[in-house]
Amino acid sequence: QVQFVESGGGLVQPGGSLRLSCAASGSIIFSDRTMGWYRQAPGKQRELVASIHMYGFSNYADSVKGRSTISRDNAKNLVYLQMNSLKPEDTAVYYCNTVPIRTEYWGQGTQVTVSS
Repeated sequence: QVQFVESGGGLVQPGGSLRLSCAASGSIIFSDRTMGWYRQAPGKQRELVASIHMYGFSNYADSVKGRSTISRDNAKNLVYLQMNSLKPEDTAVYYCNTVPIRTEYWGQGTQVTVSS
């Protein structure tokens, strides 16, 4: 069984920053997997916002490019998402999962709310 546990969300003012963390556990060779951060805003579909290959190459959705950095620590089975210059439209529940998605791996996510 594989479990992803996200943390680090919260309420932040526009222009602020957050660092999200995702801890992986269970029967997964974390270092062999491309990992992604996804988000789902109210009334919208879940979308991939950032991904990081097992060798460290990263990709970003246009909506967060230039404001976010994804990173990973394979020794600790952790993946991070540093988000800067946050906007109200970044408000969503953020999840981590593999790329491509494994539906059975979805965790509870972490809520990010950007509001003044």
